[in-house]
Amino acid sequence: MTSAHAEIPQNQQRNSGTIPVEALSKAVSDSFATTLASLKELVSIPGIAWASFDPAELDRSAEVVSSMVRATGMEDVRILRCDKPDGTPGGPAVVARRAAADGKATILLYAHHDVQPPGDRALWNSEPFVAEERDGRLYGRGAADDKAGIMAHLAAYSAVTKVLGDEFGLGVTLFFEGEEEAGSPTFRAFLEEHKELLRADVIVVADSSNWKVGIPALTTSLRGLVDGTFEVRVLGHAVHSGMFGGPVLDAPTLLSRLIATLHDDDGNVAVAGLVARDEVAVDLTEAEYRADASVLDGVQLAGSGTIGSRLWTKPALSIIGMDVPAVDVASNTLIPAARAKFSMRLAPGQDPDAAMEALKQHVEDHAPFGAKVTFTPGERGNPFSTDTSSAAARTALWALEESWGVEPVEMGIGGSIPFIADLTEMYPDVQILVTGVEDPDSRAHSANESLHIGDFRHAVLAEALLLARLNADGLGS
Repeated sequence: MTSAHAEIPQNQQRNSGTIPVEALSKAVSDSFATTLASLKELVSIPGIAWASFDPAELDRSAEVVSSMVRATGMEDVRILRCDKPDGTPGGPAVVARRAAADGKATILLYAHHDVQPPGDRALWNSEPFVAEERDGRLYGRGAADDKAGIMAHLAAYSAVTKVLGDEFGLGVTLFFEGEEEAGSPTFRAFLEEHKELLRADVIVVADSSNWKVGIPALTTSLRGLVDGTFEVRVLGHAVHSGMFGGPVLDAPTLLSRLIATLHDDDGNVAVAGLVARDEVAVDLTEAEYRADASVLDGVQLAGSGTIGSRLWTKPALSIIGMDVPAVDVASNTLIPAARAKFSMRLAPGQDPDAAMEALKQHVEDHAPFGAKVTFTPGERGNPFSTDTSSAAARTALWALEESWGVEPVEMGIGGSIPFIADLTEMYPDVQILVTGVEDPDSRAHSANESLHIGDFRHAVLAEALLLARLNADGLGS
């Protein structure tokens, strides 16, 4: 690894001073068993915001989260939602507020209580919705993404209010979204309707990752996202493969040829006009990446440039689903149409609309053998980048180092949190901190998702220290 650790300028360093670090650490430790038990309870609720899943479980998730918020002493706790563009209700968000004392700032703590579907049960080593501890990790869907983010916020807030009592005057707003894994379809409308309720000086988004187990990180950039589908059609209907095969190629074959044009021979995205840079502050070795991503021996890595740039500052294009007959039910026919779903991650600085148009143009220009290609755009989200010169960021880096005992990393993340662009547009003066409890082996969205329990405890303490320091020092330099 090259110079992974962030250096805090001497004139911006913050020592413990009047912050009761030991008392906060003890408060976090004393309640940690309860915190972990509450997280396990949340993991047991399959709250999925996709239309094909039972919405009652998502509602139950919101109710349980709101009860846990009230248990911290917050009284103004609400479950709110907005309608989607088609008129159907959006996911339930839990919002709670504690007003700031005179002269104190307000901090908004964000996480989401909805989760990804579990996928193929056979790929899990334990039940997806039964939290199980193994070898220092907690396994279960949502254990890391992002129910641990909720519990980190609640446990940190509880520790600070217990230790500081009436001295704690910071305003705190909790915003626990209920549809993030479904693309946050009502997020912008929700912000517009509740703009003043959610207004804050600092926003902490606890939905990212740390550098590795034992080394914390503050996320300074996120890739944007566009997704959608494209279909290849060659016949009006299916025909017998023996009677008609030869003069025309079937749709799955032509779809495969079209997909092959999306990358060059080195594996770089071959769509013209996309933003790409080879600039990263920290980097991974190939061995580290291969281990973290479970790349099989003999499989060559794709793309050119540093590993970090390929993860954080260059586009990445994946085919994440295909509509073709399954092998077990396939008949001897030429398939008339086949469809693929794409997910393209965008480098910071990339306009999502321009990226979507570039991919559409590429797909249409590369239609194989004159096949009819239909491109259907889906969701899109802006990338995010920031520096760490703000007072809140410097305080967060201090808190991470104080809790973990090692210097934190300022790093990019290859994933996307598109709604952050909405937050910066609605609140242009806000200071946004992107933190998290995951690590490279958390496997968010995949089978056997897990949380490193030791780092989870560090994350809770770091946030408690952040709250205490912002309460004491405000946002002054």
